[in-house]
Amino acid sequence: MATKGKTRLVRGTGGGMLPWLGLALILLIADQFTKVLVVGYYQLGDSTVVTSFFNLVRVHNTGAAFSFLASAGGWQRWFFTALGIAAAGFILWMLRAHSAQRLFSFALACILAGAVGNVIDRVLYGYVVDFLQFHWSWLSPVFPGGFFPAFNIADSAITVGATALILDELLRVRRGR
Repeated sequence: MATKGKTRLVRGTGGGMLPWLGLALILLIADQFTKVLVVGYYQLGDSTVVTSFFNLVRVHNTGAAFSFLASAGGWQRWFFTALGIAAAGFILWMLRAHSAQRLFSFALACILAGAVGNVIDRVLYGYVVDFLQFHWSWLSPVFPGGFFPAFNIADSAITVGATALILDELLRVRRGR
């Protein structure tokens, strides 16, 4: 009996990867839908103040997180596209093997959605569409004007997924004691 339970965790027979792919698809649709709205209603650089600490903007990011390599000359578009495709393939492989591990699979599904969402942007536009912008005066020493770099739903999904991966590992280590 104990072996059967262990096999379930390793092979992922607890429902398979379909629910996790469904979650990734929902996040991907939300990401792409919001980007279509932003591209349709905002010109590059347009901004709408929503609250005293949040704006909707249209920004194009040709680099990675925090515009890393944004001015690299164009090769980064294909590098980050290939990296995103490779990451998606690896995540699918991991999901297939570990789909019964709920928190781990949730994390992978979020990261998968974010990676694919940003790859779609790079292929369609040559850049990633960012539109969520937070700002606080206490951020001024770190970010000019107190503005955190703009981001999107895909970036948020990747962040939630990375946080869930860390939590999953902490819980796994704790259970191992």
